[in-house]
Amino acid sequence: MQVGRRRIRVDPLVIDGLLGCAMAVGTVVYGWQAYTALYRAQGWPSFGLSAVALTLAVNLPLALRGRAPWTAFALSCGALALYTVAGYQPSANLWAPLLACYTVIVRHPARRAVWAAAALAVTWVAAALRAGLSVELSVAQTAIAVGVVWGWAAGRRRLVESNVRLAELTVQLRREQELRAQHAIARERLRIARELHDAVAHHLSALAMQAGLAEYVFASDPAAARRAVVSVGSSSRQALEEMRGLLGVLRTGTEDPDEEGLYRSAPRLAALEDLVRRTREAGLDVAWAVSGHRRPLPSGVELCAYRIVQEALTNAVKHAGRGARVRVGLDFTSGALTGEVISRGGSAAVAELPSSGLGLLGMRERVRLYGGSLRAGPTAEGGFEVAFTIPLAPLDAAGGA
Repeated sequence: MQVGRRRIRVDPLVIDGLLGCAMAVGTVVYGWQAYTALYRAQGWPSFGLSAVALTLAVNLPLALRGRAPWTAFALSCGALALYTVAGYQPSANLWAPLLACYTVIVRHPARRAVWAAAALAVTWVAAALRAGLSVELSVAQTAIAVGVVWGWAAGRRRLVESNVRLAELTVQLRREQELRAQHAIARERLRIARELHDAVAHHLSALAMQAGLAEYVFASDPAAARRAVVSVGSSSRQALEEMRGLLGVLRTGTEDPDEEGLYRSAPRLAALEDLVRRTREAGLDVAWAVSGHRRPLPSGVELCAYRIVQEALTNAVKHAGRGARVRVGLDFTSGALTGEVISRGGSAAVAELPSSGLGLLGMRERVRLYGGSLRAGPTAEGGFEVAFTIPLAPLDAAGGA
């Protein structure tokens, strides 16, 4: 039961108790009226206090069917047997044992519930014979009643078991999805760390070369030595930034030394023109623009921006299809590098291209590595937009970052 947004939960024991009381009162009223109108004239025993007590004993155990179905059935069926042996009027008290037997069949396996069905069948046949019905008719009506209850309850039991298995599978699937997501994040961070390896190695090599140059010309050309020292400072700061990023994503784990592309050179922003050209060859109309004062960037930042644009263009090829219009833009400001890839139109998505579903995950991991932000989603015009912002360190006096 639900009222507005609040759900009222009722204890099943209360519902079963009300059901047992309602059936007990209804059966007592029916039994007394049937005795007065019909069975008294036929010479059946009076529907007095003993009959009423047995009627209550048949129906009230239904209050326990949710908590103890076997106990409820045994009490109800046993009271019906006593009621029949006492010779009281027929047709009363038949339905409570039937309902209790239904609960037993739903709650227990068939190999155990069959005993309840057999006991109910014997009790029903005895009651029918006591009412004066023939053996054939008694057995037929009992078989129909018990058979219908068995089929209905067995179907309900299978449904409950299926729901339980479905709930277990749902929990297992959710756990597996969480593990796959964590594994995907770990692999993505490891891949980024491998790419940053090249950038850090480049900076360290430059440091060694500039330091060697400064030492070589220290006495003969102080100005050149000074420029080399300034370059060492700029490169060292970039190397420290790259190393911070490397330590931020690197995690303990195993790796395959033969994995393809392990030490492949990291692409720079200059390679975006070639990427745009290849995308145009795939059938997309790509507009490419760079605004602002272009400046040297840390290798890791260039790699991050390149990979985001690459993934966005790949998604446009996969999902927008041929003929799509794509606008790629980069903007250099004093404190940040911003970029956007907006795709619109297209004839149809290329359904046959495989997709891992982890592209956006990789984009966010890359941007988060450098303290930036990323926004990806559909536009109001019906296209798709990927926009990112990566903060940049201010330029020093020598023009380095």
